[in-house]
Amino acid sequence: MEAILDEWLWQQEYWLPPGISWQDIEMKEGEGRYPLPRDLLYTLPLALGFIALRYVFERLIAHPLSRRLGVKDQIRIRAPSVPKLETFYKQNNRQPSQSEVVGLVKQCGLSPRKIQTWFRHRRNQDRPSNTKKFCEASWRFVFYLAAFTAGLTSLIDTPWFWDHRECWRDFPKQPVAEAHYWYYIMELGFYWSLLLCVSVDVKRKDFKEQIIHHIATIFLIGFSYCANYVRVGTLVMLVHDSSDFLLESAKMFNYAGWRKTCDTLFVVFSLVFLVTRLVVFPGRVVHTTLVVSLDYFQPFFGYYFFNGLLLVLQALHVFWAYLILRMVYKFAFLGKVERDERSDEESEVDDDEEEEEPEEEEECNWEQRKGAINSKLASLANNCVLNNLTNQRSMNSRLPKAR
Repeated sequence: MEAILDEWLWQQEYWLPPGISWQDIEMKEGEGRYPLPRDLLYTLPLALGFIALRYVFERLIAHPLSRRLGVKDQIRIRAPSVPKLETFYKQNNRQPSQSEVVGLVKQCGLSPRKIQTWFRHRRNQDRPSNTKKFCEASWRFVFYLAAFTAGLTSLIDTPWFWDHRECWRDFPKQPVAEAHYWYYIMELGFYWSLLLCVSVDVKRKDFKEQIIHHIATIFLIGFSYCANYVRVGTLVMLVHDSSDFLLESAKMFNYAGWRKTCDTLFVVFSLVFLVTRLVVFPGRVVHTTLVVSLDYFQPFFGYYFFNGLLLVLQALHVFWAYLILRMVYKFAFLGKVERDERSDEESEVDDDEEEEEPEEEEECNWEQRKGAINSKLASLANNCVLNNLTNQRSMNSRLPKAR
């Protein structure tokens, strides 16, 4: 089985340019480390280590920090225990249709309004709190900041950081520095941990795009390491890390209610994101992989596969840039960032539902006030009628005396 897998998967036509074999890129002792596929196996236990470290970090550091910064959780009404509704909520639908509400009325003996209110309160119970969002954002902020700092430190003295043609000189027989090896392993392990935790993290409106991004990133990092696209791969990771930590810091201050700080960080993040993802990434990184690389080798399967993944990332960049520009528009014309365009999936629906209750209370209060006013007006009118009748009788009694 292993022989069949090696024969099919590790064919040199998939991984190496035409005319180059695996024997041609073998390195002798002292020439440096050549990336091997088995090195990536360490990223799976490393991902589990990241998950455990995140658990400790959120409880010992992020949670106390959220209290110090003033993060407040909204108090939500808990739904009463109704076993049939709870079963329907977990097994069928969290937002029942009108026909399903009618069926639940027959089963539970409750009014449709009480059933709809129960489901609204039950959905609100499952909504992530601001503290949970803050802890998640702070964990990502710490990693992205550390990764960007380490990546920039390890790349700033390399020739391909300034001249991208150096990414392909002597390709594919290029030794990998120890710092770049660990940069790859740590990034891949972290994205594995994000993919494993996607079911328990805050579910946002761009949930599907996030899944596509994580999978494309894992394939991109893994394939680029095995095919020794490490030089250009480090540039791709550095470009992404340069704006990610700014976004996470803006989220942290947003959940803490520091509006001015959040707005300032959001403006800085928007500028960095738009420049790095829509100018630097396609104009420098993608250009060197699509065009400049052809000066050094003929196209092969790895060339098309690697560039295809980069174009998938670029399509996601355009999508997120659209969301960011919408927020910039709101910031410019409304004076503040009202809402994260990537906010959790049910937040808008539930916020509208929560707003319905005050409106209903206002309507009830208005009806009560209207009834009170009408009763006062009626009593006032009755008093006026009685006074008129009394005055008329006193006038009639005085007329005979006057005559």
